[in-house]
Amino acid sequence: MISIPMGTAYAGCRRKHQRQRGASAVEFALVFPLFFMIFYAIVTFSLLFVAQQSLTLAAEEGARAALNYQQAQTVNAALDSRTAAACQAATSLTNWLAAQASCNASWAPCTFDAAMRCVTVTLTYNYQSNPLVPPVPLLNAALPATLSSTSMVQLNPGYVL
Repeated sequence: MISIPMGTAYAGCRRKHQRQRGASAVEFALVFPLFFMIFYAIVTFSLLFVAQQSLTLAAEEGARAALNYQQAQTVNAALDSRTAAACQAATSLTNWLAAQASCNASWAPCTFDAAMRCVTVTLTYNYQSNPLVPPVPLLNAALPATLSSTSMVQLNPGYVL
């Protein structure tokens, strides 16, 4: 059995180890906020992307719903019914959001062909007042105030009724 006297290199190594106690906790305390902000940014912007994609899909489905036949006496009444059906279809797909997205569907003569009618469906979600993830002060400046999506469908007024 070998005995090492206290004044040798082993004692110096033990003192060095005692000076390092708590260094891991300090390093963790310095690095954790950075890692947390990166993780939070990834989650927040992922949910923003999902919400934007959901609004785009809902606007597209609303425009497709405007293609469905609506019984009416006049062309304008049929177009009004189709815009109402478009908003109903669009908002039904956004019910998972924290607050209902506002829908605006309107019809007008198409700019590229005045003989045709274009139905435009626009969905808007106020992200600033209804965030999907609680905001963090530093990251809040990079977040959009609103998310919106627009889709358009062209209708021939001769076949609307």
